[in-house]
Amino acid sequence: MNNPLRLLAPALIPSWNFFDVIAPSPRVEYALSETATTAPAAWTEFRPRPARVSILTMLMRLFWNPRWNQSLFVTACAERLVDQPTAHSEDEIFRRLAVDLPDDAAGWLAFRLAFVSRQGETIEREVLFQAAPRRLETLR
Repeated sequence: MNNPLRLLAPALIPSWNFFDVIAPSPRVEYALSETATTAPAAWTEFRPRPARVSILTMLMRLFWNPRWNQSLFVTACAERLVDQPTAHSEDEIFRRLAVDLPDDAAGWLAFRLAFVSRQGETIEREVLFQAAPRRLETLR
């Protein structure tokens, strides 16, 4: 091995050149309903970001953060659903949502992808995709 620091540097100091376009990231929101045809009453954001994170937590996350990695995977699936919808991306999001719900949750699970952007002084929210509800019991 010539220079281990040269191999480690890209991991420590990432390059931003891999982004084609910098655009808003979709927010995955989910809702439970009694039946497949009942409109969801309230939508909940999937794993919202915390308002504050302590320095100790940030340092620990540098080395071990499987929950955040899984959230990034869900976001990648959501971005793919908007660009090129596939059953695989939709299935993966449903699977991750079902695992996060409490064991006593029941009914039909639906999710949607909302994009939030700032237009001048106003914040605009646009729903670009909404999945058909699936029975929660079949997803677990």
